[in-house]
Amino acid sequence: MTHDSLLTYRDRFPITQRSNYLINNSLGAMPKAARQSVLRFLDEWDTRGVRAWGDGWWALQEQLADQIAIVLGAAKGSVSMHQNIAVAQEMILSCFRFDGPRNKVVYADRNFPSDQYIYEARAAHGARLVRVPAASDGISTDGEQIAAAIDDQTLIVAIDHVMFRSSAIVDIAPIVQKARKHGAFVVLDVFHSAGIVPLDAKALGVHAIVGGALKWLCGGPGNCFLYVHPEEVQRLQPSFTGWAAHKQPFAFSPAGQDYRDDGGRFATGTPNVPALYSGKEGVATIVEVGVAAIRAKSQRQTKLLIELAQSAGLAIKSPLDGARRGGHVALDVPNGYAVCQSLSAREIVVDFRPDAGLRVAPHFYNTDDEVVAVVRSIRESLDSRDYERFLSQAKKPG
Repeated sequence: MTHDSLLTYRDRFPITQRSNYLINNSLGAMPKAARQSVLRFLDEWDTRGVRAWGDGWWALQEQLADQIAIVLGAAKGSVSMHQNIAVAQEMILSCFRFDGPRNKVVYADRNFPSDQYIYEARAAHGARLVRVPAASDGISTDGEQIAAAIDDQTLIVAIDHVMFRSSAIVDIAPIVQKARKHGAFVVLDVFHSAGIVPLDAKALGVHAIVGGALKWLCGGPGNCFLYVHPEEVQRLQPSFTGWAAHKQPFAFSPAGQDYRDDGGRFATGTPNVPALYSGKEGVATIVEVGVAAIRAKSQRQTKLLIELAQSAGLAIKSPLDGARRGGHVALDVPNGYAVCQSLSAREIVVDFRPDAGLRVAPHFYNTDDEVVAVVRSIRESLDSRDYERFLSQAKKPG
């Protein structure tokens, strides 16, 4: 068996010692160091009180943002931190008006639903919505099809880099080319690619990137981000703002907002310090390991997963071509939700999503044996009908 050097990081993630944890596209495993980091926050709050802001709390949001910028292949100072993806999306949309002739929002119906809700809410402000259907394969978004919907009246183009259901990677090159030709602004959601697929913000050519550390970056809840291309920063003025976006926030000026000239321009109010403390260790580990190395292992393990699943008679709802596939594989399994619960009872953690099936997502700390075990256990659950004891359960998050 080939030596897997990335397994040297496995002990940093305690859940791997208790479970076959294969749902890293939903919630990445918690680093052991995150516990001590949060305890440090509590100790500082307890012993330093309000002085902790000057000791480092205030600067932490920029420090974590700059770590994420490394993952994005973006410039230092170009990323701001936000509570969740909805806030990041709302922030960038607040920079635009939709009451003029250029008011179209082009987006894909395979995008994550929460994103769609935010675009669609702009209809009340005059936005004309252009929702592009799924590609002919039913599991992905066709970049050329999105590009064809862009014209001189298009204001915003919103696209997910990796489809949350199928793991299909969208070819954004034709989208960006057409959008720039017509003066449209491209927002790319990398929630399902950051940390598992190498990114280069400059090469991608998009105007803004949104995403979060919850999944492949192992940063837990509350650590989402917004990147804005440095060339776009000065011309954008968000109407959704707060004191942290002011050049001199501690001047508490009554003279009105004086926006910062960097990514901090898109900050809001008081930063979520506990989330930043819990999230920074995972992001630092991903930077240390390197996304290129993580991607190479991911492609190998998802290929193995697909081969095993096909041999076990399980249908695949993800691209078979590794270059077109993100970090997870969707398996179209009968009674998928109940099978998911059956696996959980065996401490094999995957998830179920409607119109996707079971999503299985190994990360750099997972072993090949764990990939083998999940396919074997799915087959056993189906053949033994063990899943039937979970059919009556109400569906819950997770």
